[in-house]
Amino acid sequence: MATNFINNIIASLNSGKKDAVHIAISPNRGLEVAQIDSATHTVQKYGVMPLEYNESLKEIKNYTEFKQSLEKLFTELQINPKSNIVLSIPTVHIGKIDLPLILSDEMATEAITSEVEQAYIFKRCEPIVSWVEVSSNQDSENRTMIYSAIQKPAVDSIKEVFTSLGATLDRLEVSLTSDLRALSYANILQEQMKEENFWTLMVIKSNGYELVQMKGQKIFDYYTEPLALKTYELEEIYDAIYTSVQIALLNYPTNNVVILSETDMVSAEHMASKMQIDGNITYVENNEFKKQDFIPVSLEILPDIASKISLEAIGIAAIDIHDFQSGFEFTGNKKALASTVEPIRFTFQGKEYVFTESTMLQLIAIIGAVLIIPSLIAMLVLNSSQKNLQSKLDAVNAQISTLDSQIAEYQDKSGNSDFDVASEIEKVIKNNRAKLIAYSSLGESVPKKLWLNYFKTKEDGKIDIVGVSENVEDIYIFYRNLKDSIIDSQLRLHKLEMQSNSVEDAISSSSNYEFEITNMADEDLKKEQTSDKNNDNKDNKDNKDNKDNAETYKQSGGKAVKDLEEVEVH
Repeated sequence: MATNFINNIIASLNSGKKDAVHIAISPNRGLEVAQIDSATHTVQKYGVMPLEYNESLKEIKNYTEFKQSLEKLFTELQINPKSNIVLSIPTVHIGKIDLPLILSDEMATEAITSEVEQAYIFKRCEPIVSWVEVSSNQDSENRTMIYSAIQKPAVDSIKEVFTSLGATLDRLEVSLTSDLRALSYANILQEQMKEENFWTLMVIKSNGYELVQMKGQKIFDYYTEPLALKTYELEEIYDAIYTSVQIALLNYPTNNVVILSETDMVSAEHMASKMQIDGNITYVENNEFKKQDFIPVSLEILPDIASKISLEAIGIAAIDIHDFQSGFEFTGNKKALASTVEPIRFTFQGKEYVFTESTMLQLIAIIGAVLIIPSLIAMLVLNSSQKNLQSKLDAVNAQISTLDSQIAEYQDKSGNSDFDVASEIEKVIKNNRAKLIAYSSLGESVPKKLWLNYFKTKEDGKIDIVGVSENVEDIYIFYRNLKDSIIDSQLRLHKLEMQSNSVEDAISSSSNYEFEITNMADEDLKKEQTSDKNNDNKDNKDNKDNKDNAETYKQSGGKAVKDLEEVEVH
């Protein structure tokens, strides 16, 4: 009983050591949990659940659903709920202010808080502010600061949800910082983020757009323009954004603009084609228009799930493994979160016991002293049993040596000394994944008036597709979708012919178009077609032989029955 009591105390003390869990909340994706392997720079774990977000109030719509979604993700990803949470939430408010150099940091925080309280969203709730200094001017005795603010009641509600699950909110940042860190970590904007480079980030959201003036990795200006994009038709959205941003960009002169779309209503690529500015335009899709992963993803994550990984999820997951200069740290909130160890309470025989931090340290010292004597006894027992264990170890080593010699003998006979089981297994997994992507892409890319007659995919990634369509446009759409879906497949349109029985059919456009899409060489295609033709001829011959044998048997059987009847009558 005493041993169990000590074990329970030790387990309770060890529970203070928590793993870090990285969570991102965004209006477009919902709730995401991601884990990145710092050695391989790949996403090892990822889960996503829908979560309603109130973009008018800029907070989670239902905290009960937030808790339920968290529980499901923790169970699905096998995460211990008693963890330290590193959280990214949507950007609520950002601004720019000039303050006298004479003001201390604490006084600057108070001045910024007073400025933030003038915004409509903070008229009903207390803000938490964070700021970074952009520049200072000794002549004017002023310094320029960019600040961000979030709602304290919303943060408190999030903390309550985590606490109810046994988790602790350790760090908190806004999505803009997560996006910038992800773009840097994934080397997407490597050229723009070089020191001293000036560039502008245009972030398109469902309720408007933001212009972030950057110098390398540092933010030095910010502008936001609300637009009710949901009230426009599809093409009108692009015109409305273009008309508005052309005027706004006059105040942000730059020859390098990066368009980042975080809403499924707007394609950053299409928006970039609409923009007419002097300079370089780059686009990044953080929505359903994304064509490839931002960073490599573990093979354990299915392709349709991997395609949902957002920049926010990558940015927050890389917070401890990627040094990024720009960012807001909500230090006032962080101090409240970084509290001392909470007392451990438990009931024993109807009486409640409370262990504070100091009493726990004293208890650890007592337990350590008590455990010295059993440890000495255990060392003596282990010393006596070490010889028996050593003999067993020698026997195992002898078996290993025998197996190694057998493997070497097999390699000599097979003539292949480079055989690697792990690499062969990985090769099979990659081939199967490539086929799965090909089948999935094929199913999503076929237009309504296009039919496939033949489809073949091989282990080496070779693909051959033959089909028919009523028009050339559908063939081109199908071909382009395949090229975009199956990355680095080197597909080409090998054949495009009109099917017609007569000149009249061709003139009346009643005939179809036959096409062939493949990444196989002409020689390989001929071999495949010859092999398929031989197989078809063999199948036809076998079918004919089977029919002839059945007819012969039927005739022979009929004759035998007839002879038998004649004998019986006679």
